[in-house]
Amino acid sequence: MKPLFANIHPEAKIHDSVIIESFVTIYQNVEIGEGTWIGPNVTIMDGARIGKNCKIFPGAVVSAIPQDLKFKGEETLAIIGDNTTLRECVTINRGTAAKGKTVVGNNCLLMAYCHVAHDCVLGDSVIMSNATQLAGEVEIDDYAILSGAVLVHQFTRIGAHAMIQGGAKVTKDVPPYVTAGREPLSYAGVNSVGLRRRGFTNEQIYAIQDVYRILFQSEKNTTNALERILAELPAGNELDEIVSFVKNSSRGIIKGYVE
Repeated sequence: MKPLFANIHPEAKIHDSVIIESFVTIYQNVEIGEGTWIGPNVTIMDGARIGKNCKIFPGAVVSAIPQDLKFKGEETLAIIGDNTTLRECVTINRGTAAKGKTVVGNNCLLMAYCHVAHDCVLGDSVIMSNATQLAGEVEIDDYAILSGAVLVHQFTRIGAHAMIQGGAKVTKDVPPYVTAGREPLSYAGVNSVGLRRRGFTNEQIYAIQDVYRILFQSEKNTTNALERILAELPAGNELDEIVSFVKNSSRGIIKGYVE
């Protein structure tokens, strides 16, 4: 049975198990996977690819055209992974010619009034708390948590398992495994509570702390700190990930906190 006052394009590809509530609008070039729930007053526009078992709450808009003056109407996508929840009034823009798609991974939670701009790429199990806003081409790696009302500058990257303080302005890259806070945004320690919840051992956490002790607290510049880390600390997956992140940072990383 067609939901009350819904406007669903007949060529949209929607699994039979999808529940669509009243006053929903779904455009032509849309695909929605099985078990997904589309709440009242949701708008899903051309280019949306929504996975299985998602929940999209009232007022959300998925795959609207980018808020980018360089956009010329090219066909692009907004891809939402499986088991992801978009709460009330979340907005996700589709990509531009730069990357061709905006991506939100599996098992993510985007709370009310969050915005994901064009060509952003979010990994799996990312949490964005209420009113957090991402500018264009931001990258957020797996299990990162952004607290409420965080503003993220375009082209910025946030590493895996990082946690960002509420109200922060993120203008530099945030390496993996850290907590970041204060103004300007600075290193505030290792996210040890989150890491333990995700099964990291004490030995792994201590190794991460050793890396950041040199990187942020040794009074060396970044290049010299990386050389010391590689020379003095035992190799490991976490060390390799941090070093690779820092070396490949295009915007530069946040700094250690200075009184």
